[in-house]
Amino acid sequence: MIEPPSEAQGVSLIGLRKTFAGPQGPIRAVDGVDVRIAPGETVALLGPNGAGKSTTIDLMLGLGRPDAGEVRLFGRTPQVAVRAGMVGAMLQAGGLLAYLSVRELLTMLGSFYPRPLPVDEVLTVTGLTEVAGQRTDRLSGGQTQRVRAAMALVSNPDLLVLDEPTVAMDVEGRHTFWQAVRAFARGGKTVLFATHYLEEADQYADRIILMAHGRIVADGPANEIKASVGGRTLRATLPGADLAALAALPGVTTADSRGDAVTLACADSDAAIRALLADYPGARDIEISSAGLEAAFLALTGDHTDQPADPAPAQERAR
Repeated sequence: MIEPPSEAQGVSLIGLRKTFAGPQGPIRAVDGVDVRIAPGETVALLGPNGAGKSTTIDLMLGLGRPDAGEVRLFGRTPQVAVRAGMVGAMLQAGGLLAYLSVRELLTMLGSFYPRPLPVDEVLTVTGLTEVAGQRTDRLSGGQTQRVRAAMALVSNPDLLVLDEPTVAMDVEGRHTFWQAVRAFARGGKTVLFATHYLEEADQYADRIILMAHGRIVADGPANEIKASVGGRTLRATLPGADLAALAALPGVTTADSRGDAVTLACADSDAAIRALLADYPGARDIEISSAGLEAAFLALTGDHTDQPADPAPAQERAR
């Protein structure tokens, strides 16, 4: 009998490398990725197009084989962990079985696993109770996404993998979805999700892994990643301000204004605030904020507009 995952074990990606043939030569999609995720962590995987996120997820799930390196999920190979029902995944590709109701689909899937969640519980946490009796081919785009999430949850997995899960969801649907994921994670489950919505990573992840060119360029809590790029922004209400004079203040790198509001990008915000108050005692509504996740993302990943896209995930290549 397969034992439950040990608290000392988790997800381990060790020296992963994967190269694909491209029209202009080999494309190294994953280039020496080393990651360890502890049981119970919620981790966001971020990166520009072509960074290697989808390929990394494919390798983690056993949908592709690495050229080098190893994947271990709670001490097991991906294939063994998946067969044991320890892994639930919601990927970008894939549809729903037609002509079944939502409840029938989840009931059927749950029957395949040794310890599934109750279907009514899954319907509740994913906000699908009202459409439980509706056929899967008559759902909206957002409802379809939530059903796909429910399909990943119903097996009661120890690891939940989500690749761009909230695409096609409206604001309310996204909120409901993340409430469900947070409730699931509070049970000690491990969650890894890839998203282009940076605010989702900032708000819901315990930790962010940032990829570029197939490598990990940052790994840590959101506040640490934002702080790593340095710089702060100072905002104040200052009617009739001279932008050139503001840009020349100690600690200020650039100055901008919109109406009476001025925004100063600062290399040294302490020096900038002292100089601002000394030269402009009438300044009011002053705020100082650190760099946001978007600024850190751009600074750490650089310009990737000329990079080839991450090759199609394994489940798409197999078509």
